[in-house]
Amino acid sequence: MSKISKFFKGGGGSAAHKSRGGPTPQEALARLRETEEMLSKKQEYLETRIERELAAARQHGTKNKRAALQALKRKKRYEKQLNQIDGTLSTIEFQREALENSHTNTEVLRNMGYAAQAMKKVHENMDLNKIDDLMQDITDQQNVAQEISEAISSRAGFGDEFDEDELMAELEELEQEEMNKRMADVRLPSVPSTSLPSRPASTRKRVEDEDDMKHLASWAS
Repeated sequence: MSKISKFFKGGGGSAAHKSRGGPTPQEALARLRETEEMLSKKQEYLETRIERELAAARQHGTKNKRAALQALKRKKRYEKQLNQIDGTLSTIEFQREALENSHTNTEVLRNMGYAAQAMKKVHENMDLNKIDDLMQDITDQQNVAQEISEAISSRAGFGDEFDEDELMAELEELEQEEMNKRMADVRLPSVPSTSLPSRPASTRKRVEDEDDMKHLASWAS
């Protein structure tokens, strides 16, 4: 018997608990929730009574001091009971949470035990040597597939018999032909057919007068 089975020994469900006279976790949690609900209603009742007694004390005030004091005494008693219920609810809440956590942990461990037993049953039919052989076969087939992929993707080598220099020379010739063709398509601007305008007569006369003046000046000197 495994350790997990020993841990859950005797945990055959609610029937086993009832046969020993103990409550199940679900039954205990239900009782605790019922108690919390009852005490919560008691709290609401006491809070209402406290407000009522406080209103009565204010109403009587100094007019009926005895009645006002009695109302305040009752209010104090109700407040004391309310404080006691608050402490009780805190204790019950803590107990309920602890029981819920214990029940959850028990269920988690039980399910983990079931899973461990299932894994053990699955592994009983497995041979480690066969697993190693299978993994080796898978690795070998992956290597073969890789080699095939590399062989297919590598360059086949078609056209290697051509001379690279010869191809480069032919390419340069084609480029030169293309350049000559572009130069032939370029049109230079045409020379104007009309003659340039001649110098005006007034300008020629002024030039001739300036020459005569220079000639006279040189003769006089």
